[in-house]
Amino acid sequence: MSLKRTVKKNLISKHRVHTKDTGSPQVQIAILTKEIKMLTDHLQEHKKDHSARRGLLGKVAQRRKLLTYLRMNKPEQYQKVLEAHDLKK
Repeated sequence: MSLKRTVKKNLISKHRVHTKDTGSPQVQIAILTKEIKMLTDHLQEHKKDHSARRGLLGKVAQRRKLLTYLRMNKPEQYQKVLEAHDLKK
């Protein structure tokens, strides 16, 4: 499962730091959060889809690493990301 191109472009334009930004931690967290939401919804219906569950766990781990990076290096950006995506500390 991957995001449609238009959805991804909207997320990038909403969370980018500068005009050509496509890979900052804020953008990556936004994309991963959307993908995690999609996979969670998928797994609610298809409980035995273990490959999707494994992919979900990988995306959650990647997002956690990015959040840790922001928390250590850019605490003000970390707070903004948490509030924007309704994530727990």
